Amino acid sequence: MEELEHTCPHPRTTLTEPAIFARETSCDCRAPHERLTIAQARRGTPVDRPVRVYADGIFDLFHSGHARALMQAKNLFPNTYLIVGVCSDELTHKYKGFTVMTEHERYEALRHCRYVDEVLRDAPWTLTPEFLEKHKIDFVAHDDIPYSSAGSEDVYKHIKEAGRSMKPWIETFTFLICATPQTVFYLGVCFPGMFVPTQRTEGISTSDLITRIVRDYDVYARRNLQRGYTAKELNVSYINEKKYRLQNQVDRMKEKVRTVEEKSKHFVYRVEEKSHDLIQKWEEKSREFIGNFLELFGPDGTWKQVFQERSGRMLSYALSPRESPCNSPPRELSPLRSPSPPSPPARWHNARPSPPASPKGASASISSMSEGDEDEK
Repeated sequence: MEELEHTCPHPRTTLTEPAIFARETSCDCRAPHERLTIAQARRGTPVDRPVRVYADGIFDLFHSGHARALMQAKNLFPNTYLIVGVCSDELTHKYKGFTVMTEHERYEALRHCRYVDEVLRDAPWTLTPEFLEKHKIDFVAHDDIPYSSAGSEDVYKHIKEAGRSMKPWIETFTFLICATPQTVFYLGVCFPGMFVPTQRTEGISTSDLITRIVRDYDVYARRNLQRGYTAKELNVSYINEKKYRLQNQVDRMKEKVRTVEEKSKHFVYRVEEKSHDLIQKWEEKSREFIGNFLELFGPDGTWKQVFQERSGRMLSYALSPRESPCNSPPRELSPLRSPSPPSPPARWHNARPSPPASPKGASASISSMSEGDEDEK
């Protein structure tokens, strides 16, 4: 049993490392490699015997169309080990044309695709039986559209027809023995084909991407000049360089004007919003002021009532003034001022009495004067 044990590498269980590069053969089997049938591959194989599926291409400007084709190839069978062949620059430039990415860049792009288990560098342009046997390939995956190149209408034609050569014999044998459809199915399994078709992703391809770049060449040249690339690196003439730089300046000015316009619109909008709020507040305040004014000075306002009350009170004061109370205290004379003596009668006007010699005499004269007045009365 140990002699028949396969030592093929297992499919990757983690995605923490890129795919490995293929050696002379990545499936060193001690026993001769027996190619699986489609029925065997679909039923599932032991872990130590994955289904070895091969897909090749140029993979220039690696995009989602490439990734989806590899995803289909990886999911053809429950236990698939996907080997991806990448053609070198020499073969590609010879049979297809110039590439954007170098072969090493294309190798690395494939190594970091999650569906790829192994990358085979410098893959052949046409698959030979020796190559398929060397790498122990069970099935070849590619889209079914004929790929014309290197003087051939379809470089995968011999792979597609590998399982079809026995089809006429199967149909004849079925007719002779009147086999049921189930018998036809099992006879077909005995002679399986190696080619398994995948579906192309419409709307994206390397040629489409290059067409976009060529169509918008001026835009990309101006962008790269603006990012610091030289005209020599872009293979741009002196006149075109000046034209592109002038266009970049014009675009920057347009962008500035557009920015100023946007800011101005925003400022005007803010001013309108603020003025609307201010006018609304003014209207509210003016209504409040008018209401307060009418409440104070209106026909039935507070000021009229106050005025009427004060006018009535003043009129009542004028018609009936208040009398001073009887028990009010008498007004006291100021101690600094003494009352002036009463003036003498008219008959004494010309007489000049002599001053008294003493205070007692003065008081006696004053008392005699008062007695004389009382007699006259």
